[in-house]
Amino acid sequence: MSFVSDKVRDLPPYLFAEFQRRKKELQADGVDVIDLGIGAPDLPTPEFIIDRLVAESRLPTNHRYSSYSGCAEFREAVADYYKRRYQVELDPESEILAVIGSKEGLANLMHATINPGDAVLVPDPGYPVYRTAVQLAGGESVSLRLDHQNGYVPLYEELDQAVIDRAKLMLLNYPSNPTAATVNFNTFLKAITFSEENRLLFVHDAAYDMITYNGYKAPSVMQVPNAKDHAVEFGSLSKSFNMAGWRIGYAVGNKEVIQALSTIKSNIDTSQFLPIQKAAAAALSSDFKAAEANSYVYQIRMEKLHRAFEKLGIQADKPNGTMFLWAKVPHGYSSMEFAEKMLLEAGVIVTPGNAFGAQGEGYFRVALTVPAERLDEVIHRMEQIDLKGVATE
Repeated sequence: MSFVSDKVRDLPPYLFAEFQRRKKELQADGVDVIDLGIGAPDLPTPEFIIDRLVAESRLPTNHRYSSYSGCAEFREAVADYYKRRYQVELDPESEILAVIGSKEGLANLMHATINPGDAVLVPDPGYPVYRTAVQLAGGESVSLRLDHQNGYVPLYEELDQAVIDRAKLMLLNYPSNPTAATVNFNTFLKAITFSEENRLLFVHDAAYDMITYNGYKAPSVMQVPNAKDHAVEFGSLSKSFNMAGWRIGYAVGNKEVIQALSTIKSNIDTSQFLPIQKAAAAALSSDFKAAEANSYVYQIRMEKLHRAFEKLGIQADKPNGTMFLWAKVPHGYSSMEFAEKMLLEAGVIVTPGNAFGAQGEGYFRVALTVPAERLDEVIHRMEQIDLKGVATE
């Protein structure tokens, strides 16, 4: 007799956890492993945010339960953020909800919106948690193909109408993990139009909205007229303000969906620790110079590694956002084979593209989350690997 549910037993292994296990094994054998796998910021949380956390932590009133939807100060700060950055009006009472990181929010959203058997259109390649969240909620993930030739924007025309008719929800993520693709307002206008025509809820994951460079500014789906009728958007402070371990984010948009998600969460958790919410409010109410400084660091790292890839014959576009480089594997390797080669021969962890869906095969993702001197070491080690005569397809 097993005490484990079928839904857990049927989950695929989480690839990032597997690489972390192998990392520990190699380190135990004395290998200096450089981890470019998980997109976990290595930069410190800004001091003004930490100072607010410390101050709020000393107040006994903040040691109580938060309201289920998040404290008023945090929700108002989110509303102010959207007003200043996107010129979008949001009601803090009904259109904004605090979440314990956008990963948690997205997972609970599935339980709040889909029924067993409902189809969900999921970007391919895309963040693996989307598919597992759908699976845990009893839904069926349907790949929404994204490809390099089309700038990684959705190819709606490839979808069978019978599949669309079964779908309840569509997920997209820009700036994109893993491809680092960025889009303009028109992509969101088309997504809202498609969702309206097919009676879909559009869910946008904007986790990297403030990690941009080269003059690019990421749009919000909430800028599309009537977006609140058809969409919700998730945001996170994990990357913008180096607060990954703090676990704080938000959902905004459609009132009915926000209320449904709040209902699910009120039966599972009691929101995030109040001092964390108030420190996050300070971050969102700031001048964003800390986030801009982060973006500059990632840009410098990206350009360094991109130059090295060019010299090594590895093809990769220069992105305008995220903390990732998305590159083609050298000719003759699968994504997993190349990731294995990097780990075993160079002691470097990269993520094979097929971890993000079938369309990711032939690519690998690099997280720019180590200092420049460690990237220099990565480049040195890659130069020692036998890639002579390599030509990318």
